Amino acid sequence: MELLLNLKLQKMKLKNCTVISDYKTPYKESLKIRKGEILLIGNKESEWPGWVWCRNKDGMERWVPRNYLKINGTSGIMLQDYEATELAVFIGEELVIEKEESGWVWVSNVEGKKGWVPLENIKFK
Repeated sequence: MELLLNLKLQKMKLKNCTVISDYKTPYKESLKIRKGEILLIGNKESEWPGWVWCRNKDGMERWVPRNYLKINGTSGIMLQDYEATELAVFIGEELVIEKEESGWVWVSNVEGKKGWVPLENIKFK
C-alpha cells in the first residue's frame, strides 16, 4: 500500500513544471470542437509536426492535433472533443500538466486557467 502511494506521488510530481520562457498566445478566442464535427483541412505549414490547420463550419480556424482527426482529402472528422485554447505563461510560473500532444502540453495554472503551451517553454520539476 505504501509503495503504491509513493508511486502515485512520484507520478504527480512528474506532472508539475515551471515556465522557463514566456509564451504569448496569438488567439484571443477559444475554440471548442466536438467529436464527430467535420472540419476543412487547410494547407498552412506548421513548425510543429503532428498539427493540422483546420476551419470549422463557423469559419474559425485553429491548429488541431493530427491524431484527433480522421482525414479524408480536404476534410476531417474529429475523433474526440478538443479545445483549441493556448495559455499565455510567464517565466517562473508553476503549472500542472494534464496531457502532452506533439510538442505541446495542456496545462493548468494556479488560477485554474487551462490551455496549450509549447513543451519547449517549460521544464519538468
